[in-house]
Amino acid sequence: MSKKVADVIIEVLEEVGVKRCYGVVGDTLNRIAEAIDKSTIEWVTTRHEEAGAFAASAEAQLSGGLVACAGSCGPGSLHFINGIYDAHRNRAPVLLIASQIIRKDLGFESVQEVDLKRLYSESSVYCDMIYSADQARRKTVAACQAALAKQGVAVLIVPADVSKEDAAKELPYSLHLNRPVIQPTDEDIDRIAALLNEGGNVTIYGGSGCKDAHAEIMEIAQLLKAPVARTSRAKDYLEHMNPGDVGMTGLIGNEAAYRAVLDCDILLLLGADFAWSQFYPANAKIIQIDIDPCHIGRRHPVDIGLTGDIRATLAALLPRLRERDDEQFREKYVRRYHEVQRSALEHAQPGRHAGISGVYVAHLVSTHAREDTLFACDDGTPVVWTLRHVEGNGKRRFFSSLLHGTMAGGISSAIGLQKSQPERQVIAMCGDGGFTMLMGDMLTIIQEALPIKIVIFNNSKLGFVEIEQKAEGMLNTFTHLHNPDFGALASAAGMWGKRIDQVDALPGAIEEWLSQPGPALLDIKVNAMELVMPPFIALESAVGMTLYTAKAVLNGKGAEVWEMMTENFI
Repeated sequence: MSKKVADVIIEVLEEVGVKRCYGVVGDTLNRIAEAIDKSTIEWVTTRHEEAGAFAASAEAQLSGGLVACAGSCGPGSLHFINGIYDAHRNRAPVLLIASQIIRKDLGFESVQEVDLKRLYSESSVYCDMIYSADQARRKTVAACQAALAKQGVAVLIVPADVSKEDAAKELPYSLHLNRPVIQPTDEDIDRIAALLNEGGNVTIYGGSGCKDAHAEIMEIAQLLKAPVARTSRAKDYLEHMNPGDVGMTGLIGNEAAYRAVLDCDILLLLGADFAWSQFYPANAKIIQIDIDPCHIGRRHPVDIGLTGDIRATLAALLPRLRERDDEQFREKYVRRYHEVQRSALEHAQPGRHAGISGVYVAHLVSTHAREDTLFACDDGTPVVWTLRHVEGNGKRRFFSSLLHGTMAGGISSAIGLQKSQPERQVIAMCGDGGFTMLMGDMLTIIQEALPIKIVIFNNSKLGFVEIEQKAEGMLNTFTHLHNPDFGALASAAGMWGKRIDQVDALPGAIEEWLSQPGPALLDIKVNAMELVMPPFIALESAVGMTLYTAKAVLNGKGAEVWEMMTENFI
């Protein structure tokens, strides 16, 4: 049989190092599926295309290589959209093969016709269709190059009739990728050094752009006696071996980092594109360094903004800095951070309140998980408890939808992580809302025999949404969830499962759960009234919570208010 366009596409993916393709097969994808089956690329069938996109994204973020997902025309390729959007915002190099109806039916509102190019254009770095056989290799290479070079999603739209065409004789297009080191000029680095050497209290605030720059940041922090605050996405890179660590600021951060950023005289902003302007200092001078020039000064005005690789720029800056002696500013906020963490754990200990605290669950998981565990988190309270109370030691990695903020990424991302590194422990930290949204892919975990460990923080509601409603002065509206026994559900599906609703049984259950050789699910009934406390209470939120309390009492929910108060403030 002669080589077809589908074979050319998959050959290119093999050449650029794609190891897996996630998705759901269907009629317009059949020829591509056949080509994958003959290749070295592993096909992973997910139960929902969105889960396939999350899995591909997580694997791409972990490995740094290109990962594929693929679906059929119309609804099939459309189902990827949320996971693809999340992958794009997480800068994950993912290639979506979106198969399409045949060319002659395009433009006539045909059955399952979707304008995929228009649909995916804003959630990708490349989006184009292969219109004919003589474009197959060239456009596939272009898509792969864009995804890897620009660190984002590339979408390759392939009509079914094109995938079946005989391959054309094309020029030998191939991938060319290098990563140049970008560094500001000596004059610009001198400007930064001069400002930092003038004196005044310095706080370092680092984001995900600090990857690979840990040593340089720690050395500068020691020279300047600066506390080091971090964004949520910088946990992997800045929490470990950091004597100046003060945790996260922002809505899910803590008071120590919040104050360290706001009270400094100079803020050294490194590889961080943190979105919320109210968490930036009003009076400090701000130095921003970022590899993306479009990030400079777009969240808050800065005094000096330079484009450069964080590691290379700081290495050039180090010899220009003078060491300081006064450690009071740093130690004040480091001490406060340890107090905040200790207080949260003491408050969550068994016996303080009825029920099980999500903070306590995260602490136990952190204690018993392996030192190089990969954590995949659902958005909402599970990611907050994880980022705050699961230790980041430089070997563990944390994956969640922090830029897109979508539910349902937990178990789906865990699939990609476990496929990428089967020898490592993978834990999915799930909410009951997020888990049930893509619950069908629990069956993918079983079918693929992946030893993923799933924990469900089960509060029988959309907890984070309810907190937002209370802060706005609303009564709980449409947030209640009627859940089954997820442990029994897991057992019926074919994996180890258990439900825990008594805190005394929790430590032993977590050890038993993590010791299982295969996939395992632990359903934990956590306190429904436990709040995620921000680093400060804004006036609007305080007024909103007061209004909620008054409305709840007037509507006969005084017991609920009392439970909320005792769980969080006593």
